[in-house]
Amino acid sequence: MNKKWWHDKIAYQIYPKSFFDSNGDGIGDIPGIIGKLDYLKELGIDIIWLSPIFCSPLADQGYDISDYYNIDPRFGTMTDMENLIAEAKKRDMYILMDLVANHCSDEHEWFAEAIKNPEGKYGKYFYIEDVKDGKMPTNWRSYFGGSSWDLLPGWSDKCYLHLFHKKQPDLNWENKEVREEIYKMVNWWLDKGLGGFRIDAIINIKKALPFKDYPVDRDDNLSKVNNMLAEAQGVGEFLSELRDRTFHLHDAFSVGEVFDVKENEIANFVGDNGYFSTMFDFGTTLIGGDEKGWYAYKSVSPEEYIRTICSSQEKMNDIGFLANIIENHDEPRGVSRYLPEEGRTEKGKKMLALLTMGLRGIPFIYQGQEIGMENVQFSSINQVDDISTIDEYKVALRAGLSEEDALHAVNKYSRDNARTPMQWTAEKTAGFTDGEPWIGVNPNCNRINVESQIGKENSLFTFYQKLIALRKNPEYKDVMVYGRFVSHAKPEENLMAYVREDKKKRLFVVANYQSKPQKAVIPGQVVKVLLINEGELVIEEQELLLSGFQAAIMEIQ
Repeated sequence: MNKKWWHDKIAYQIYPKSFFDSNGDGIGDIPGIIGKLDYLKELGIDIIWLSPIFCSPLADQGYDISDYYNIDPRFGTMTDMENLIAEAKKRDMYILMDLVANHCSDEHEWFAEAIKNPEGKYGKYFYIEDVKDGKMPTNWRSYFGGSSWDLLPGWSDKCYLHLFHKKQPDLNWENKEVREEIYKMVNWWLDKGLGGFRIDAIINIKKALPFKDYPVDRDDNLSKVNNMLAEAQGVGEFLSELRDRTFHLHDAFSVGEVFDVKENEIANFVGDNGYFSTMFDFGTTLIGGDEKGWYAYKSVSPEEYIRTICSSQEKMNDIGFLANIIENHDEPRGVSRYLPEEGRTEKGKKMLALLTMGLRGIPFIYQGQEIGMENVQFSSINQVDDISTIDEYKVALRAGLSEEDALHAVNKYSRDNARTPMQWTAEKTAGFTDGEPWIGVNPNCNRINVESQIGKENSLFTFYQKLIALRKNPEYKDVMVYGRFVSHAKPEENLMAYVREDKKKRLFVVANYQSKPQKAVIPGQVVKVLLINEGELVIEEQELLLSGFQAAIMEIQ
């Protein structure tokens, strides 16, 4: 593997709207982020990824961009953004922005021009088709529910494609002019000093052509868009062009939001000359899924969680790095999803952190994960802002669930669980704002907050600091970053155990993923215990006696 500047870095995702509000309007902003850079530096963060802060009507919380070259006034100014890049650089930190290039906003000037003249230059920037006999071109279901096609505003015989929200028309990547516009914009930002980009929903840029229907899979007579994407060929041509025309020119870091990559194509995405520096491992987020909808999802078992992670890791040993996550802005809180109820304690949260931070790859911490933020309990669907959650609530109602049961079902998986304000203090607004927050604060901020954890020896925050420091420790950095991953336990025993090894060092990472104590065989002589999540580690010859949810990292021979 060719060594890169980003291999040993720790990344942190900020959802700007909910991170810190500097002016009391209830919305987080860029000056608020600047004010918290020292907090992130103290945690040990090197790379900061910002969810979108471009101009946007916020139909999908900024993932509908109306101007790629400007900052939305809600979040600040271009001067604020330039200051953030500069202040981060002073602290040896890098800023990533979100590259949302599968679609733009219907309020972007390109789409406004396309509406005026669908047959003209800008009409070809999108997928605009004729409506024949009142029928849309295909039966694809958008990711947010309903048809992927809508009538072009002002036209009764023309429609446009939107795989996401109807205010997010898909850009036509088959059009070279569109690609050139994207590359120009990416380089403009990289020239400003960005460290790179997180690339949003990028597999969607390649459609299976010509358009056709796919088998209906719900009672809405539509077909999930994944059926079409599975037949799309040639996305690599677009992605390699994007890489060569932008990221490679700047030695920039890029992380792809990529689902359903075929195993024989992984190296194309994240190998030495992959399309991206890394891509997120979403394996655990797909556990328990059901095509019928969130209401039919199954809870995640420790066995499934362990097996999924081990499978992902073993595939990557000879290829490259994954970006390892517990949660992000599109998922519920990881500690609420992956820990059984009896494990949602400081000890269990530390176990989850230890298991993830010990993996091979780039750790991505989502805001609030380092203090153990949990899901919020909505008492009414009216408290929900997320369009995806609202759609899934309707799906559950159509399936016959009561309003109470439907709400309970979507509560578990709502994206708003991760979008409630960052909990800085125990105050009513969690120290996030002096005003009225744009979305409700989780009431448990009175016990889960930064102020109560920072500087405290046994807190979760401090434990994350220790994990990060271990990854950066010169004695262990090479094995933690580049060492192979070797699985060492049977998942059905609710024991996650693996070895990280190179030619000089061997580390053993082990966790008892249940409340009952159990033993684990140590695959070598213990040289030094490096980190334990809680309590004393009981070692009897070549066996560990682990208490419930106990986890440790040790050096072994």
